[in-house]
Amino acid sequence: MAVDIVAYSRLLEADEARTLASIRTLRSQVVDPLIADQRGRVAKLMGDGAIVEFGSVVEAVACAVSMQEGTAAHQREVPPESRIVFRIGINVGDVVVEDGDLLGDGVNIAARLEALAEPGGICIADAVQKQLAGKTDFAFEDTGERKLKNIAQPVRVWRWSKAPTTVAASNAPLPLPDRPSIAVLPLDNLSGQPEETYFSDGITEDIITGLARFRSLFVIARNSSFAFRGKAIEMAEIGRRLGVSYLLEGSVRRAGLRLRISAQLIEAATGAHLWAERYDRSLDDIFAVQEEVAQSIVSTLVGRIEDARLQQVLQRPTASLAAYDYLLRGIAHFGGDTKAAMQQALEMFEKAIALDARYAIAHSYCAIVKVAQNGHGSAPVEVLDGAFVEAKHAIELDPLESRCHRILSTICFYLREYDQAEQHLGRAFELNPNDADGLLMKGRLMTCRGRHEEALTCLEAADRLNPLRSRWSRPLSGIALFSLRRFEEAVHAFKLTPVPTPWSVARLAACYAQLGRTAEAQAAVAEVLRLQPDFSTVEYMRKSVFLEHADDRELLREGLTKAGLPA
Repeated sequence: MAVDIVAYSRLLEADEARTLASIRTLRSQVVDPLIADQRGRVAKLMGDGAIVEFGSVVEAVACAVSMQEGTAAHQREVPPESRIVFRIGINVGDVVVEDGDLLGDGVNIAARLEALAEPGGICIADAVQKQLAGKTDFAFEDTGERKLKNIAQPVRVWRWSKAPTTVAASNAPLPLPDRPSIAVLPLDNLSGQPEETYFSDGITEDIITGLARFRSLFVIARNSSFAFRGKAIEMAEIGRRLGVSYLLEGSVRRAGLRLRISAQLIEAATGAHLWAERYDRSLDDIFAVQEEVAQSIVSTLVGRIEDARLQQVLQRPTASLAAYDYLLRGIAHFGGDTKAAMQQALEMFEKAIALDARYAIAHSYCAIVKVAQNGHGSAPVEVLDGAFVEAKHAIELDPLESRCHRILSTICFYLREYDQAEQHLGRAFELNPNDADGLLMKGRLMTCRGRHEEALTCLEAADRLNPLRSRWSRPLSGIALFSLRRFEEAVHAFKLTPVPTPWSVARLAACYAQLGRTAEAQAAVAEVLRLQPDFSTVEYMRKSVFLEHADDRELLREGLTKAGLPA
């Protein structure tokens, strides 16, 4: 990792003593602790930068992102002209060690990448991006091959796609909601077995889900609260970034047939501990423990919530611990997005159902994973019909589980049964008004029904519940922006798609074509055909486009045709 201070000479010329003191403070409070956390070693330290060595790509990139975010927060109160701002470049490759220094092309490329980065930005080599695949949530944008000074072969360069909350929003705290607000941080797995993390994560998610059902609370979505796992960030800063007053942290230890959950509720602004508890239970009592934790938090924050209501929304979904364990394993695999992960998820959900045939949410996940295995919205009708039957059965088993309604709504959407999709999504929100994923689905549904401004409002609300953004928030916004003929904004949205697919790149090509940016449209078309050589606009419109209104469909078809995609 090559790090450089932007405008170092200008800063020294303006105020050398203040600049050097500021750098020392920043290093001791932010940079050095983050490097140590990710097991890095400073190989070379210059006045205006450093070369840092790491044992893994993931640790190097995690450190770089945390450094940029931590530095932006640390320098927030400093006048813009005096702020310390870094550029960072990361490469992976062989190096030569000489007198403790690192030499060779591996280091030189990292330095060249750093020079390409924007102030506050990160550039990584293609070799780094390939090793990151599937291991982090960090988004990087492909900027193409670049010729680097004194490097023989061109290098494909990827640029960190910073969500607005990373830098811009860090300068202004999110306003606190008008009701008690909380983020549940991922409970630490203390079992001594890293592979058991799915269990502690599952318990954390169930506590989030239980709390989110209370309209009297504002509960941050899982994606955002989990983004702070393992990061050395103060509670006050996490609360500021997420815009909440309270944080829940704790740990889970599973040993044999015994379970210990420790939890503490913290006032984010002051760090004061409002409540703490430890639960030592048999694994058979896991659902009772989750209920006790949620009950204690709610009573502390809200003061009084009827016990009958609490029992209703925190009802135990299954009597089988083994079935619950399989469900958590399935959900963990479902997030993997690969064919192998999908198959493992399906097997876990099926095992949960085999142990408890009335386990509603397991039936719902079983239905949606079969759809995902067959191409999501382009799945064959017989697959969608079968999934509809199973998801409908799940709601019959548990009509009060919001996730069951949300999943059925998605299947109805893929079947183009938009009225039914809207009906079940509405019911999901009645049961859980803080569901960020549901807001994403509503944003998608609204834009496909031609209610584009309403869609953007929903997606903005989802981002507020999930300030670090679900990965699909931007491309879903892009659909609405394109239909509103805000093509330039749509370009930016589609370029932030986490993993470029024929679906997203084709829409990007249509945006460029509508803007008259022919060269960029042609490049996007070439990428579509690389990803899907048999791409057909007619088939794309038939299988992958869910726009209900003819005007919206025609605008997209026109853009695809202008771009030069095959008919």
